[in-house]
Amino acid sequence: MNLSILALGLAVMGVSIGEGLLVSSFLRSAARQPELYNKLQTSMLMGIAFIEGTFFVLLAMAFIL
Repeated sequence: MNLSILALGLAVMGVSIGEGLLVSSFLRSAARQPELYNKLQTSMLMGIAFIEGTFFVLLAMAFIL
């Protein structure tokens, strides 16, 4: 079994869990303080971008190895 495929699967699972937790926290925060929605949304999108960036680095490393 090729370990890079397993590593990629674990990376995808980690990214999915991380994004789910981030969006969940955003929705909770927005429900508590709706006036901060735009500021929270910007922070959430930045967080998702960094999480996705980490995944693409892992994807590149899986193909290199």
